[in-house]
Amino acid sequence: MAMLSEIAGEKRMTQPAMGAGSTVGLAVTMMLGSLGVSLPYVALPTLSEAFGVSLQAVQWIVTSYLLAVTTLVVGVGRLGDMFGPRRVLIAGLSLFMLATVACAAAPTFWVLLAGRVLQGAGAAALMALTLVIARQTVGKEKMGRVMGLLGTMSAIGTALGPTLGGTLTAGFGWRAIFLALIPISAISLALVLISVRSTAAARRSTAAFDAGGTLLLGLSVALYALVERGFFSACDRGCHRFRICRAARRNTARSV
Repeated sequence: MAMLSEIAGEKRMTQPAMGAGSTVGLAVTMMLGSLGVSLPYVALPTLSEAFGVSLQAVQWIVTSYLLAVTTLVVGVGRLGDMFGPRRVLIAGLSLFMLATVACAAAPTFWVLLAGRVLQGAGAAALMALTLVIARQTVGKEKMGRVMGLLGTMSAIGTALGPTLGGTLTAGFGWRAIFLALIPISAISLALVLISVRSTAAARRSTAAFDAGGTLLLGLSVALYALVERGFFSACDRGCHRFRICRAARRNTARSV
């Protein structure tokens, strides 16, 4: 019995307590991922005019972010099991911040779209591993409170995004919506680096990363998005018009 108590005490010692700094860092990180989704919504018409693309095409700026998050959120969890959630979260925050800089400086629509995909890849780590770290470092008596805080911050980011994005776009242009995310990303990264500690007692998984499954999931989600956006309907209409034009040309050639 004494040995069991001693082992339990050692396990508790290897689990770092979650202080105020780490709580704030994880809360800001969770809000950052939600802001990345909702911030560009109001700026879509402005982006359409700035890059000379249709409103339907510019909606992929939001859709591509969501596709990246949906595709990679499970795989990021696996990487967290393999290399530790703190390391992968730091890598995700760094990727998110670099992709945000690329989005703010994007000279063309396609560069902006690629930046949004990378931003979504980083956001997958933000959304998945924040909860994992909180679960590993918070005691059972505070678990509900911390999870409620993270959920609230995610909702605040989603609700705040359109208002903040519209204000920044109207006052400073569309690039300001991405520039505003850079200091928030830097603060979040600094708080995670300083306050969040690795959990020594967490077991690392030896299972390999399922690249094939992640690719299949990405293709499935992308196909669904294309169907929802009416891509194949547009292709059908284009093919139908082509057949009509070809038949008209044949009839004209026969009559001549």
